Amino acid sequence: MSVRSLAGLLPLYTEGLLSPSATTPAMTSQIQDSVVLKEDTVCTAALQEEGAPQPVSKRQLKKLQRQKQWEEQRELRKIKRKEKRQKRKLERQSQTEANVCSDSRKRIRRDVVPSTLRLFIDCSFDNLMASKDVKKLHKQIQRCYSENRRAMHPVQFHLTSHGGQLKQNMEEHDKGWINWKDIHFQSEHYMKVAKPEDLIYLTSDSPDVLEELDETKAYVIGGLVDHNHHKGITYRQALEHGIRHAQLPLGSFVKMNSRKVLAVNHVFEIILAYLEKKDWKEAFFSVLPQRKGAVPLEGEVVTSKKHSGEEEDKEDEDLESDSSVDETTEL
Repeated sequence: MSVRSLAGLLPLYTEGLLSPSATTPAMTSQIQDSVVLKEDTVCTAALQEEGAPQPVSKRQLKKLQRQKQWEEQRELRKIKRKEKRQKRKLERQSQTEANVCSDSRKRIRRDVVPSTLRLFIDCSFDNLMASKDVKKLHKQIQRCYSENRRAMHPVQFHLTSHGGQLKQNMEEHDKGWINWKDIHFQSEHYMKVAKPEDLIYLTSDSPDVLEELDETKAYVIGGLVDHNHHKGITYRQALEHGIRHAQLPLGSFVKMNSRKVLAVNHVFEIILAYLEKKDWKEAFFSVLPQRKGAVPLEGEVVTSKKHSGEEEDKEDEDLESDSSVDETTEL
């Protein structure tokens, strides 16, 4: 039966007007199938009109899940944005402070005027020191380097006769020394580094007293920690080499409870202080440790500005001897 004929009989069948004798079994089956199809179509349309949920694809399902997750994390995103803004604010503040500090340091460094004065530490006494004394000398040299880097008028710093135990100790315990700046490490003796007429050996055994510093000269400090076992050795060496010698004018300004024995770094720092202050008395009392009981000859006690705390005084003790025996350069 054609579709058109079936469409004409369908209304009659649904209203019960079509007699069963008027149709064959095949026609009846086709008409029933059409009725069911029509009913399904009507039901589907009704469900769509009532807003009934429709089947969704996997892609749509994933999209819906992402949307749900986005909504659930709305507050979390808001908190994260707030934290990020706060972090950027702190970074800007930190950068601003760093720039201010940097500008301040630059201004300070612009005030630094290097001195032409050469200051040698004579390390030719390596074979006269025990291993523990070499370590103490190394610490004193570290202090000299640090103070010179911070000084307003840094000197031309030289380590002469650098080698032996001292160099080995530095390589074992302070590998960064090879990167030190503004210092000259020289294996040669100081007599080969400067002209003899420019050299002045600083030693307390000299009868000559240093009145002022000549920045065209090269001053030599004996790098010796010997517990006073080799008294006068630096003075004798100056005489043997035929160079000038002198002692710092410590006795003209300072009265000390102990003997006039100073560590290598103390002598070095006094030189730096004098270059800045141009006054021996101020230079001495800005450097000398409290434990040496240094007072002006007039009797007025002057507190060291640089070593006023117990901690810094202890540091000086570590650089020197832990006993009552003298072990450093006499001046």
